[in-house]
Amino acid sequence: MASLDGQTSTAWPAGKTLSLALLLVSEVAAMSVWFATTASLAGIREEWNLSAFQEALLTSSVQAGFVAGTLVSALLSLPDRLDLRRLFCGSALVAAAANVAILAFEPIDAMVPLLRFVTGMCMAGVYPVGMKLASTWAQRDLGLLIGLLIAALTLGSASPHLLAAFGGVDWRVPYIAASAAATLAGVLIIFAQIGPNVAKAPPLRLGNALEAWRNRPLRLANLGYLGHMWELYAMWAWFGVFIHASFAQTLGEDSSTAAKLATFAAVGAGAVGALAGGWLADRWGRTLVTSASMAVSGVCALTIGLLFHGPPALVVAVGMVWGISIIADSGQFSATVAELSDRSLVGTMLTVQTCIGFLLTLASIHLLPFVVDLVGWTFAFTVLAIGPFLGIVAMLRLRADPAALAIAGGRR
Repeated sequence: MASLDGQTSTAWPAGKTLSLALLLVSEVAAMSVWFATTASLAGIREEWNLSAFQEALLTSSVQAGFVAGTLVSALLSLPDRLDLRRLFCGSALVAAAANVAILAFEPIDAMVPLLRFVTGMCMAGVYPVGMKLASTWAQRDLGLLIGLLIAALTLGSASPHLLAAFGGVDWRVPYIAASAAATLAGVLIIFAQIGPNVAKAPPLRLGNALEAWRNRPLRLANLGYLGHMWELYAMWAWFGVFIHASFAQTLGEDSSTAAKLATFAAVGAGAVGALAGGWLADRWGRTLVTSASMAVSGVCALTIGLLFHGPPALVVAVGMVWGISIIADSGQFSATVAELSDRSLVGTMLTVQTCIGFLLTLASIHLLPFVVDLVGWTFAFTVLAIGPFLGIVAMLRLRADPAALAIAGGRR
């Protein structure tokens, strides 16, 4: 039977298919509370006059909460010391309660970003915990398993743009639906089994989290991930604004729906990239696939602005290539960290990785509008290319490290 070291497997563990199916449904359902505000924002704008700061706070507060939650979870090594299903369940149920409690307040009330912050904290017990649970079932397919989770979450990130394109949905509905889904996730995950690739829980040491930096191969994998995250969420956050501005010049007053559908296509296409990236990385190597993905996405970041006000079909085509390549590597950084970590600290290392990655996204997301003001959309996205190109350097250095033989069964 195989584990994270990629050794040959001869048996399919009992319960794997059902457990992974329950995990996939539970992960997407629980993470829906993350996207609730994005799906509701258009309706909120129709009823309340939000300032730019208030609007940004509705979305950034959940990411700030996630950073805080992952920091606490990593310092206490919660994913490696607690039952994964109970941690996931408790986090999903608290998130559901915090999310639906928003309906008791007006969107401009100070309690709303606080509740979004609590929701984000709870996602620290869902997202990295789900990846740890998936890793316990890995049999030379860790990249694909995590890629499957990332693909589903990518569609979740894209879905608000599709919902906005058709409109007519009361702003309260996404909050109610997301809380109901998160409650269902908390129930379903209890019926999933934990796979055979588990280790004895480590002792409680606050210094466990520092292994992500002290260990050189882990440090390089995390630096690659930081390069990826510098680009990813800023692209997701601002691509829709870019394409609305571009289409407004080429398609005129009827451009809004087309721009929303184009944004959904560009972001949603990433689901294909996540699956393909996982499948290829398990066979060709993770450092190779991540480097190639970042090379393509970096080139897209450098060039797509040159198409501003250009032919809509060409803008969408390049946007979809960018959307596919920018997420194709995402799950492979997590798979790499899982394979390089001490077996007893896999959950902690995955949590540290997501913590530092999402912390960096807060900087790049808020930086881009200032760049747009300085140089316009033609060159604004070029600042995002810095991340993937530095990420390539880190992953190629990892590829040359002897420890890389532990990645993807020696395929690195």
